Amino acid sequence: MTNVVTPAQIEKRLYDLSKEIDDSHSELVEVESHYNSYKAQYEIAIARSRMIYSTKSSPTGKNYTVSEREDMALLENEELHLRVAMAEAQVKAARANAARIKTQVEIARSIGTSVRSSLEAL
Repeated sequence: MTNVVTPAQIEKRLYDLSKEIDDSHSELVEVESHYNSYKAQYEIAIARSRMIYSTKSSPTGKNYTVSEREDMALLENEELHLRVAMAEAQVKAARANAARIKTQVEIARSIGTSVRSSLEAL
């Protein structure tokens, strides 16, 4: 048995996808906003921590190395670092979802063209 796709079904699918595009765009704007906010907070916190450690000496009396200052700044700001990483993952997921919807739209359009051609041949 063959599944017959009607123009009305294709139109409905494209309409549903247009709503998904709107939702996807709203989600992407929201997660990118959170990501950029967390990233800015993190960069400021890291810079502040690096500055503090650049003026301190290690317990041995030597100055901390650049690598040690970076490590200590990261450890001091690990919660913000994790927030940035999670927000970045959400942005990537939202972008992947937008790409998925775009592919679905292209498929629905191709099917629509095929259905129209089939109907015209009748």
